[in-house]
Amino acid sequence: MTTLLALLSLFFVALGAASLLPMASEPVLIAMLLTAEIDPWLLVAVASLGNTLGSVINYVLGRLVERFRHRPWFPASEASLDRAQGWYRRWGRWSLLLSWAPIIGDPLTVVAGIMREPLWSFVLLVAIAKTGRYVALALITLGFV
Repeated sequence: MTTLLALLSLFFVALGAASLLPMASEPVLIAMLLTAEIDPWLLVAVASLGNTLGSVINYVLGRLVERFRHRPWFPASEASLDRAQGWYRRWGRWSLLLSWAPIIGDPLTVVAGIMREPLWSFVLLVAIAKTGRYVALALITLGFV
């Protein structure tokens, strides 16, 4: 039961970290890699799944954001949304390979939804980026690099 609870905790921390909330999943993964008796690749898989699903939630929010864009309470200015869309138009779907990056990654996944990126390419590129980051982190933590 404790293994299941640990994996669920990692999943939800990774999911939250992919949202626009100020959370970080890397310290939790590192701690679990160093202390837990759980297969490291299972930890990487669970963190990757949670983080990718969190980005899909951002994508869905992006798909819905256009209907609220002109409301006075909307948190982003018209100029900042236009700038983000221009940046995405310039770099396209390949910019999603930066979805793992701090500060720009989460908003990038929202912009992909606004820009109506096909869901299959969004999930594929985001999963590659997020999983690649966790694999690198695991290899460094466990001393393979």
